[in-house]
Amino acid sequence: MFSEWTGIAVMYGLTVLLAIPLGKFIANVFADKPNVFDFMRPVERLIYRLGGIDETQEMSWKANLVALLTINAVWLIYAFVLLLVQGSLPFNPDGNPSMTPDLAFNTAISFLVNCDLQHYSGESGATYLTQIGVFNFLMFVSAATGIAALILIVRSFLPKSVETVGNFYVYFVKAMTRILLPLSLLLAIVLVFNGTPASFDGKDSVITMQGDTVGVSRGPAAAMIGIKHIGTNGGGYFGANSAHPLENPNYLTNMAEMVAQVIIPIAMIFALGFLINRKKFALMIYGVMTIGVLMLLVPTLISELHGNPAIARMGVVQPTGAMEGKEVRFGPVASGYWSILTTVISTGSVNSMHDSSMPVSGMMQLMGMMTGAFYGGCGVGILNFYYFLIIAVFISGLMVGRTPEFFGRKVEAREIKIASIVALVSTLLVKGGTALAAWVFVNYPEAAWTVKPSAWLNNPGYHGFSEMLYEFTSANANNGSGFEGLGDNNFFWNYVTGIVLLLGRFLPIIGPVAIAGLLARKKYVPESSGTLPTDNGTFGLMVFAVIMIITALSFFPALTLGPLAEYFSLK
Repeated sequence: MFSEWTGIAVMYGLTVLLAIPLGKFIANVFADKPNVFDFMRPVERLIYRLGGIDETQEMSWKANLVALLTINAVWLIYAFVLLLVQGSLPFNPDGNPSMTPDLAFNTAISFLVNCDLQHYSGESGATYLTQIGVFNFLMFVSAATGIAALILIVRSFLPKSVETVGNFYVYFVKAMTRILLPLSLLLAIVLVFNGTPASFDGKDSVITMQGDTVGVSRGPAAAMIGIKHIGTNGGGYFGANSAHPLENPNYLTNMAEMVAQVIIPIAMIFALGFLINRKKFALMIYGVMTIGVLMLLVPTLISELHGNPAIARMGVVQPTGAMEGKEVRFGPVASGYWSILTTVISTGSVNSMHDSSMPVSGMMQLMGMMTGAFYGGCGVGILNFYYFLIIAVFISGLMVGRTPEFFGRKVEAREIKIASIVALVSTLLVKGGTALAAWVFVNYPEAAWTVKPSAWLNNPGYHGFSEMLYEFTSANANNGSGFEGLGDNNFFWNYVTGIVLLLGRFLPIIGPVAIAGLLARKKYVPESSGTLPTDNGTFGLMVFAVIMIITALSFFPALTLGPLAEYFSLK
């Protein structure tokens, strides 16, 4: 047991130690300072030339958002069409079929928005062509979109008024060529040398110890798994995701994948501090986020190690904790650590089955996604944190009787309205979607859907409600993990969660970028002794309180009906 705790301590410690220099490197990349990947400059110029992009052109926040949304719309159409006809295209040695329109709609959106909510089973639902040409491609561009969106808000932190906030295309290309591509290649190499497939061969026939002959899928898995974690995407090449022995062969690869999926979210915090020369501010953000993660992680580990009380009442000893749905290679500690980190950073990959987690663990996973502001995905974690910052500044200003200011700029009604709308829409999407699903399930159990609502749930009680709540929470948070007891590959879930995926991704990007653009244009007033400090522990506690209060008021009733009710039913 001690070695398991040591394992997660080493994983987290290594992540932070690597994230600090990576943050400095990322800051240098976006500040146009010399760096080790300057040799990629000709490739970047070629991309700009082919795309008709003037890399020297500065754009307003509105123009940047139009560019971001337009290019994402093109990728959506491209992915949707390819998935519809994948069964008729080459690089399909296993003969996997094309997707239905509703599944293609959901899957294209899901990978576009960095969620990778998979309503299909990895190796049997996609071909080698779409694994590479759609999923791998979207994993790169979706992560780069999030990073570029974060860099667009940096100008609002600087001590000068500006009309432009940079060039989305330049930030986007640099994020791929100098950050995502090198890091994902490094992880892919580690995986290949530990047994993860990296070929275009079809299924291999293997004779089991029982004498049965089974087909084992192979293919270009290592490349996808590399960017899956580096880009906080999470979509599994295999249906079992990182619980699959070929996707995550051993404890070493488990550590590598765990470090990989957390390193950029933490590094972006430090990069922000270097970019705006406010290291104390970055440390405040890091401290608030880390406290939030620990408050979710500790109850999860305790719950998983204590085992299932219902099994204990049967007289069954559980010396290793709650092992249902866990890989014996990793155990409950490494699985619990993964489950919380993967939900707070919006990766959504799994090395155990979250549907089998103890109720307290499930609630912590849900809360990690509901807050959306503890580390978060590539870039978007700080974007989510940003609108909480604006709300905290506004409330703090009211409490001390001063005009709310953030880094020398007044925070006024327009900024607060945008931040509040983003927070409220997130709640509406999760609870409104869950309410709609529950209403359909109760009132139309035999409706003529692709899969009848009566077949959605194998657990129609408290846990069934949690499964539906988790699906919408995961979709809204661009996470992609799921309580997989839910039958979600049907007309209703594919289309409804597809809409939630789009709104849950782009509203939290549009809102903060708009706020930052509005603030960047305002007159800068130098800080004085009367300025409310936003880089100390006191303000950090204020931000943390705002995050927890808003999350509790928004989601506690739903959590009471699901995981909390299930927890007390086991007592």
